[in-house]
Amino acid sequence: MEWRLGIDQVKEDHRVNIERALAPESILPLDAADALLVGRAWSKALGGPCPVLLSSGHLFDLSPVALTMSGLLEIEDLASKLKDASRFAELGSLASFLDGTAGELLAPADLQAVKAAGVTFADSMLERVIEEQAKGDPLRAQDIRSRLAPVLGDNLKGLVAGSEKAASVKALLQEMGLWSQYLEVGIGPDAEIFTKAQPMSSVGCGALIGIHPKSDWNNPEPEVVLAVTSKGMIVGATLGNDVNLRDFEGRSALLLSKAKDNNASCAIGPFVRLFDGNFTIDDIKSAEISLAVEGTDGFTMTGISPMQAISRSPENLVSQLLNRNHQYPDGVLFFLGTMFAPVKDRRGKGLGFTHEIGDRVEISTPKLGRLVNWVEHSDNCPEWNFGLTALMKNLAGRGLL
Repeated sequence: MEWRLGIDQVKEDHRVNIERALAPESILPLDAADALLVGRAWSKALGGPCPVLLSSGHLFDLSPVALTMSGLLEIEDLASKLKDASRFAELGSLASFLDGTAGELLAPADLQAVKAAGVTFADSMLERVIEEQAKGDPLRAQDIRSRLAPVLGDNLKGLVAGSEKAASVKALLQEMGLWSQYLEVGIGPDAEIFTKAQPMSSVGCGALIGIHPKSDWNNPEPEVVLAVTSKGMIVGATLGNDVNLRDFEGRSALLLSKAKDNNASCAIGPFVRLFDGNFTIDDIKSAEISLAVEGTDGFTMTGISPMQAISRSPENLVSQLLNRNHQYPDGVLFFLGTMFAPVKDRRGKGLGFTHEIGDRVEISTPKLGRLVNWVEHSDNCPEWNFGLTALMKNLAGRGLL
């Protein structure tokens, strides 16, 4: 199977896309047979959610090892303990969870905080400044982009955040009257780290993702998401869509929470790939994250976000996230940011990109698989009603507490 579908294959798959049916092989890493993949699923047979191990196309119940994903990822030397799937009870094929017969594939997170680093790539820094200057109005964005790109683009390329060179660029841009709060966190010593979503509110692969009904300028953000333990150890990674409302944030940075955290506005999955002999942090640093958007109106858009272009290392970002000043006792799912800020016109010349209802959004990279979701207004997405209290009641009702 080719990793990037050609246009002919996309056309052939159009009927399947509309039906929102996902084949297991379409969402798994290319080397899935050698990948250690853990996640979370709602099992109809068990009557609730459980951590799962994917092996040979089937899901296995990891509840005897840990009742939550948070607890599972805290286990020392977890990879070695999961090598033999036959130790665990089989719940069904991955296909039966993707088509709903056995249950549902959930986001591979539960008790963990869901955090994100912002403005970590030069190209996205430029777009954030444009949003700020445009005050959230897409009509003004193209004119501002044409004026700022020649100046900011050349100065920001290849900068290491917090470096002496970054400090000199900051001084230059201040003299030019071009300094911005987004440039401060993009190339200054302190990273922007914010709460993307509440624990257990993220949606998984195959689910609807939500955009606020009042937003007319929004976009997907394809990102690597690190699985970080309470001790700050990076133990694996997955994919995420940090759905963003450009008009809300552009009107005021104080609207960041409303721009980022809405019903179904955070997608993570399909699985967390654990670090082992076949997959390490170096694979994350060299990854290219691909984005493909297909609209029911025939609109298509693609893009690639190379992790090598990030201005801070994953380790540096994690050290700023979790340290003696701030702890996360249940661990963290941590979005690393994206360089992809789409500008392809959709609703008219100079208006740039915005989502339309029904868009199919695919985020992929060969070693992590594919995260696929469909766009809907957040008030039309299923309500989030299974939180921490519901989880505890469910586990107790199943005799697991």
